[in-house]
Amino acid sequence: MAEKITAALKKDKTLLISGVCAAVSMLFSPPSKEYIGYIDVRVICLLFCLMAVVAGLEELGVFQAAAGKFVSGERKMRVIYLTLVLLPFFMSMVITNDVALITFVPFAVLILKMAGEEKYLEFVVVMQTVAANLGSMATPIGNPQNLYLYSKFEIPAASFFKTILPFVVLSLLLICLCMFFAGNRSVKIDIKNSGFKSSVNLYVLAVLALLCLLSVFRALPYYWLTAIVVLSLLIFMRSVFKKIDYGLLATFVFFFIFAGNIGKNDYINALIT
Repeated sequence: MAEKITAALKKDKTLLISGVCAAVSMLFSPPSKEYIGYIDVRVICLLFCLMAVVAGLEELGVFQAAAGKFVSGERKMRVIYLTLVLLPFFMSMVITNDVALITFVPFAVLILKMAGEEKYLEFVVVMQTVAANLGSMATPIGNPQNLYLYSKFEIPAASFFKTILPFVVLSLLLICLCMFFAGNRSVKIDIKNSGFKSSVNLYVLAVLALLCLLSVFRALPYYWLTAIVVLSLLIFMRSVFKKIDYGLLATFVFFFIFAGNIGKNDYINALIT
């Protein structure tokens, strides 16, 4: 167990840094019952549930199957490039930017190799990274930062979207403009097996995804959502528990502890003020 934890810390630098910061802050504010109040349990539970649903959909091959439908057949390369970049742009709005990249970068590598356009691989992957980060800012669930800010400050949904959508639209226009710098020959791509596994689990995950959205917009208590998600996965898809990014959850816990301890420090408060 200790070796696994050490390996995880070495692999995830953000987790390591947040853990060190939390540990250092404890030197100035020793652990106490107040630590419980530091942690935003709602954010942690929502992150857990969202990651569980996305991991389940990814296990079923839903995203790869959908992507295959967009690029299969005879297409202009410019259309393929744009599709490969816009997939993470729009999907990051609901499955977070990092998951969108993990899902669609390998798919882009496969498609470009099939089309014999490996020379544009770096360009497409860079644009996918840009697109995933810009697209994820469009919704409260697009990235963990948005989820935290949306929950912590109870931002009204209308106010959130009114503020952020102009930037999202501008980002989309600039991304589309960049695609005109790529080649535009015609190719035929045949994707016979998408690997999509349709089953009752798909309907279960669809319902859970809907419940997650209801909880994010405060129409369903987060503790009921967490209980329903955990119970559903125990019954239908236990393997999903192994695919959840617990390192991200731990990073947020460390962040909350560090922020709470720093906030209690009178000297730092006075300095910031």
